[in-house]
Amino acid sequence: MTLLASATIAPLLTTSESFLIVGALVFVVVAVTLWSMVEFVDAYDREALTVFGEYRGLLEPGLNIIPPFVSRTYRFDMRTQTIDVPHQEAITRDNSPVTADAVVYIKVMDAKRAFLEVDDYMTAVSNLAQTTLRAVLGDMELDDTLSRREMINSRIREELDEPTDEWGIRVESVEVREVTPSRDVKGAMEKQTSAERTRRAMILEAQGERRSAVERAEGDKQSNIIRAQGEKQSQILEAQGDAISTVLRARSAESMGERAVIDKGMDALTEIGTGESTTFVLPQELTSMLGRYGKHLTGSDVAEGDGQLASLEFDDETRELIGLDDIAEIIGEIDAEADLDIEAMEEQAQAITEGEDIGPGPTADSDGES
Repeated sequence: MTLLASATIAPLLTTSESFLIVGALVFVVVAVTLWSMVEFVDAYDREALTVFGEYRGLLEPGLNIIPPFVSRTYRFDMRTQTIDVPHQEAITRDNSPVTADAVVYIKVMDAKRAFLEVDDYMTAVSNLAQTTLRAVLGDMELDDTLSRREMINSRIREELDEPTDEWGIRVESVEVREVTPSRDVKGAMEKQTSAERTRRAMILEAQGERRSAVERAEGDKQSNIIRAQGEKQSQILEAQGDAISTVLRARSAESMGERAVIDKGMDALTEIGTGESTTFVLPQELTSMLGRYGKHLTGSDVAEGDGQLASLEFDDETRELIGLDDIAEIIGEIDAEADLDIEAMEEQAQAITEGEDIGPGPTADSDGES
């Protein structure tokens, strides 16, 4: 009995558990199937889709439904990517060993070609950049590799453009970071640079000494010129002073002589005026001086004759040489003194006029005497 009951209950438990297990398996299969049908693509990515190994297209950013279990996707980053080119050793055209490294900036332009045309585009571009860097450095001389960095970058980029275009890759920029010559070459270059700087320093020092000597000579020349001009001006001023002194002495002597003659003449006229004679004989010198100094005598009719005594005037060259134009003030003072003498003469002449008139020059009397 006991064995029979146990045999009857066992199949019932097995059937219930079987339904639970089958249901769980179906749920798991459905969930996995649904999950494998959904593919999320980031905004900066593209994914190549293959079904049973056949290329079906590119998945765009967002939610994508793909065949489950038989599909595979390959991710491509569409942003600009950086590839480091490791140090490369090369021999330049002039047989100088150098070491250089670079950085290459690339961008996937066609994900389909990058998937179908090349296995691993990152590795391919890196290897191509390494070989191109060695080739470009080997085609240049050492000095150019150290100084013409822009030309190296441009040539490497041109060499990479053609093969990478076939892969759907665009090389945006190439930058050589460092070009280092060997230790022996670097030591020789340092010696050359030191010698060149020493040569330039010696040239600059020699040019400075030459410039200093020229400046000193120019300064001595200007000093001599200024000194000579000063001595010349001093001599001119001294000569003009002597000339002025001479002229003043001559004018003073002339004025004193004329005043003495006029005084004596006036004394004689006074004596004559007290006499009874109506005919007077005047000396020619006296009439000449009266003509010069008596122009402003009030009521005088004395005129200058043709044979009057007058001082000679200096010509323009002599006046400029002795500086007469520069002593106008001095001469003016002398003329002022002469005006004072004229005023005294006018007073004396007025006194004589009130006695008897003076004739206009030498006259003849009734007996024919002159």
